[in-house]
Amino acid sequence: MTVPEQRVFLAPPTTSRRRVLTGLAATAAAGLGMPAFAQGKPIRIGTTFDNSSVEKANGQGLFQGSSAFFNALNKSGGLNGTKVELVMADDTFKPDVAKANALAFEKDSSVLALLHPLGTRQTSEVMDAVPGMAVVGPITGTVALRKKTAPNTFWVRVNYDQEVEKLVTTAAVLGQTRIGLVHSNDPLGQSVLAAFKAALAKAKLEPAVIATTPNTTSMEVGPAAEAIAKAKPQVIIIGLAGTAPVFMKALRDAGGNSSAYGLSITASALAAMGDLARGLGFVIVVPSPYSTKFEIVRRYQADMVANGTKDFSLTSLEGYINAAVLAEGLRRAGGSPTRASVMAGLASIENFDLGGLKINYGRTNREGGHFVDVAVIGSRGQMLS
Repeated sequence: MTVPEQRVFLAPPTTSRRRVLTGLAATAAAGLGMPAFAQGKPIRIGTTFDNSSVEKANGQGLFQGSSAFFNALNKSGGLNGTKVELVMADDTFKPDVAKANALAFEKDSSVLALLHPLGTRQTSEVMDAVPGMAVVGPITGTVALRKKTAPNTFWVRVNYDQEVEKLVTTAAVLGQTRIGLVHSNDPLGQSVLAAFKAALAKAKLEPAVIATTPNTTSMEVGPAAEAIAKAKPQVIIIGLAGTAPVFMKALRDAGGNSSAYGLSITASALAAMGDLARGLGFVIVVPSPYSTKFEIVRRYQADMVANGTKDFSLTSLEGYINAAVLAEGLRRAGGSPTRASVMAGLASIENFDLGGLKINYGRTNREGGHFVDVAVIGSRGQMLS
């Protein structure tokens, strides 16, 4: 099968401007002060995500961030003088297409690894389809996937158990003990439900209400909204992704005035919520893209601006961080990286400071990131964390 790809040939260095990316994989190449790329084929990285359907905003944000990272890396000399080429394939948020894209990338020997597949079922298909290729930074927190024997998959974000526990703990600290949940009736939703029940049990609380929607992409949110409005929980945890704006409108239209907390996957839907997002609390699995106390955020902002945008977001920052983790694995893979050496390079990352964030894999561990926090949308629509 031919991948419906979009190639992004990221810019080579110029003699007029050379910026060193300290602390990341680019350090070695940048330190060489190379006037041009070495001769030879580029290092190619594949990425499959939704670029045209319900999760398009998330997919494009991830690609924007990872592109900004690799563009900056290439301007600094690439990896050992070799540029990195990011190749995108649109899976329209369909698991079978994501699998087909991954298999097509596998057939192309020049593609050394895959970056941040988007979605629970999509990630499951991708990680199973290409056991001999590293899959870095999947965008899902589903715990069941992390329990699979999949040494090729390197997680950067925390899992949904950790996200939901953070939300329940935050609510309890604020005196909100009547906590409800809305989740999709699919693998993503079942993972969130299990995490919700476990977090409540740990806090010695009972669920105020649990409601479901048919699946991740379903717009049939009315019955769930009405059930929650009737139960009147103090706070409702939204275990939905792209349909969160539709649910929030339905909840308010049904008379529900509960406070709302969202998982990290709701972040891309905040703009679509408009005024409904004000006061919404939600998990962040990377720092605020405006929090310049983190060195990684300062580098991200500079590289995004250099790439032509000041539109900072959690999603693009996550894409940038995922790319940085993969680049470190590539650096450790040596001067002539192979798929196997890239996997070994990633596995060797232990207690690695990415600029205020620690990444810690190892011989058997594949859950490398541990950052989790709660942010709130303020009265003027700004993110507070």
